[in-house]
Amino acid sequence: MPGKQPPHPEGEKPSPEVHSSSGISRRSFLKGAGITAAGTALLEGVQGLRQEAFAAAPEDVKEYSADGAAITLRINGREHALHIEPRTTLVEALRINLGMTGAKIGCDRGACSSCTVWLDGVPVNSCTMLAIDAIGRQVTTIEGLGEGAELHPVEAAFVRHDALQCGFCTPGMVMSCAALLEHTPHPTEADVRRAVSGNLCRCGTYPKVFAATLDAASRRA
Repeated sequence: MPGKQPPHPEGEKPSPEVHSSSGISRRSFLKGAGITAAGTALLEGVQGLRQEAFAAAPEDVKEYSADGAAITLRINGREHALHIEPRTTLVEALRINLGMTGAKIGCDRGACSSCTVWLDGVPVNSCTMLAIDAIGRQVTTIEGLGEGAELHPVEAAFVRHDALQCGFCTPGMVMSCAALLEHTPHPTEADVRRAVSGNLCRCGTYPKVFAATLDAASRRA
């Protein structure tokens, strides 16, 4: 047809596919070899990242291997030995490794504070903190807030004022409010509002949370 270009320049012939006796062409062999090399490089890269993660771990990490690290965390006044991956967050270690399910995983990105625990007495979002970063620190969860079977004053006040509905956010709320009373024994409602400003409650029980916390403060006084 007029204007149609030949598939190859004049005098040049396409490279023939060379097949082995097994039916594999040279091109297929080279392509497969390239994929294998790329996969090997990717695997080496992943192993290198894992080694870097272990190298960055605190000196208190007891031992580590390809399947994780042996650490010890002090939680609610007791030592707990764990074997975890370096990427394990504090809330995952608490819930999965230790069965302490008081701290909840809500957003898993530090936006709802349902996973609030104390770190050296300061409330933190345990979903945004690695477990290995809690080595050598004092971790307090809602399981360790009261004295045995006796409720903490804030927990008791939440019950009196019915300051919960579905209850999913309640542990985080209690930890934030209890931390406030530890540092501000005579808070105002504005203080309580600031203390729980990062704690999200889909049920909207904030007014009762404020009342319960102020009641707990007055009874402690």
